[in-house]
Amino acid sequence: MCGIVALFGFKGIIAESQLRRSVLSLKHRGPDQQSIWIADNFRIGLGHTRLSIIDLNSGNQPIANRDGSLRIIANGEFYDFERIQRQLKQWGYSLQTKSDSEIALHLYDRFGTQCLSYLRGEFAFVLWDERNQLVFAARDRFGIKPLYYTIYQDTLYLASEIKAILAAGVPAAWDWESFHLLDSGVLPPHNTLFSNIYQVPPGYFMLASDAGIQLHRYWDFDYPQIETKKPQISAQEYVEELREILDEAIRLRLRADVPVGCYLSGGLDSSAILGMASRYTTQSIQAFTLSFERTEYNEQAIAAETAQYAGANLQVVPITQSDLAENFADAVCQGEMLCYNAHTTAKYILSRAARNAGYKVVLTGEGADEIFGGYIHFCVDMLRHVTQGLAESRRQNLLEELQQKNKISPGQFGAVETQYLASISNSLGFTPAWMERRVRLKSVPVYSAAFRNRFRQRDAYRLFLNNIDFVGQLQQREPVNQSLYLWSKTHLPNYILRMLGDGVEMAHSLEGRLPFLDHQVVEFIGRLPITLKINGLTEKYILREATRPFITETIYSRQKHPFLVPPSSFQPQQPLHQFMQDTLRSSAMAAVPFYNHKAVIELLDQLPEMSESQQASIDVTLMKMLSACCLQERFGLT
Repeated sequence: MCGIVALFGFKGIIAESQLRRSVLSLKHRGPDQQSIWIADNFRIGLGHTRLSIIDLNSGNQPIANRDGSLRIIANGEFYDFERIQRQLKQWGYSLQTKSDSEIALHLYDRFGTQCLSYLRGEFAFVLWDERNQLVFAARDRFGIKPLYYTIYQDTLYLASEIKAILAAGVPAAWDWESFHLLDSGVLPPHNTLFSNIYQVPPGYFMLASDAGIQLHRYWDFDYPQIETKKPQISAQEYVEELREILDEAIRLRLRADVPVGCYLSGGLDSSAILGMASRYTTQSIQAFTLSFERTEYNEQAIAAETAQYAGANLQVVPITQSDLAENFADAVCQGEMLCYNAHTTAKYILSRAARNAGYKVVLTGEGADEIFGGYIHFCVDMLRHVTQGLAESRRQNLLEELQQKNKISPGQFGAVETQYLASISNSLGFTPAWMERRVRLKSVPVYSAAFRNRFRQRDAYRLFLNNIDFVGQLQQREPVNQSLYLWSKTHLPNYILRMLGDGVEMAHSLEGRLPFLDHQVVEFIGRLPITLKINGLTEKYILREATRPFITETIYSRQKHPFLVPPSSFQPQQPLHQFMQDTLRSSAMAAVPFYNHKAVIELLDQLPEMSESQQASIDVTLMKMLSACCLQERFGLT
């Protein structure tokens, strides 16, 4: 896992000083080696910061082929690379390193951009094709690894993080429309909060040359259309096939030349990974878990039971309000996005503890909820739109039961005004539950007049849906699969994978590996009958059955528990709440252009009179405002 930077001059030359500054800003992603290469004509430059995990001795980048006509910088991992290395040698290629990154170089030489279909893993890379004077850049199918770009003063900038683009001299300014979309919960996967800085979307590649840039999609979820014929395969056969393919994904992600640890919560996803991974190691896996002071948020005891069952060692990382206050700004600015709960900071602290314990690699459970339908809102979609023949009274009883079983989840959401639902229902024929649950506190005028006037008539949902391939990806699909697809086009890459994943992990030079987002696993899950994903009120049903031999009975029967930090308002005398109060009342917050500072202060004054459920709901807005202030201060956004 590494940091990458590329500068390409469309009409002129690039400056070495810019490239060096950009690379230096990414040293946290690759402390083991920093290097640059610039073409003789100074038209193209590549920079790399290395976190050495595979081929510790000879894997420095950029990597060139034998005649120097191709060069690559890569961030991430290509799994099953040793098999491909053998195939490349049979085709006559001479490998310069033992690194997994080099396979992409030669696969491109043989197949061009079609090389992406041979790559399995989480990655972002930039390749320079000297013969064709072409930049080829690509991002993995789900957006596990970030890749940002902009064109400024006739130069293309590509980098693993926005801060590297800013370090090269690109000005930092807010993108107001993206803020509006993100605040509404529907930021498209190519947008960022920074004006004129974009993401290469997940599953896309870029071609850049004298003619400009082009973006092309090479992969998508492709959920099957609703079929009238029922599948001939039995549920048990599906279970066994899932167990086999997930087992392979985990085994491949244990391949490293350094020790591999595992994140562990009290949930099914990480517990299943630890249980299955433990069979492939001769020594006990080191697991890391968080603990919180409030019982309803603390999963330490369940994680300890799982670790003992799997024969793993467990390091508990206690999280205090002081820890959260001290690290909040750093965690947010590493993710370069707004957060809605201090869980981002908790994960930042967990990653630091894992790195301090000597680990560069951890297995994580992210992505399972997005492919199996693990969140409460997917269960709501299932009860509303898939349970044919269910009496309405029974349906309502099940919905109420679902809410009662998810005491923490509802607190983070608020109702949406009906006028905002029209564009969704008109386009989809229904409204996904997660789209109903955005937080826009219309009753509290926290937004500035400039922001309200500019976006009063804007329909964020319409703007988001305009980016979606309805015919190719949504038409004639099950409503739950449509909801899963749309969620994975905004929350998965922008928040789950960036804020809670790559951002806080790579801040401490730690590589997270995600078996559930192996594309072969995802493609198999996508073909499953929806009733195997959500069965009644049981989410991730088939995953429970497939991994039952490797998990405790507690995990097997436990309801989904969201990873959240207790709202700061629950402990008003503690440092996190004081940090939030001080920051939001300060002149720094007054300078954030999207909020009415007087209204924000009035909201803060009302907190002591609110119930805990009200405080939990309002905490989402408070954390978003607090993170916006941190971003503005750290990056000098205008």
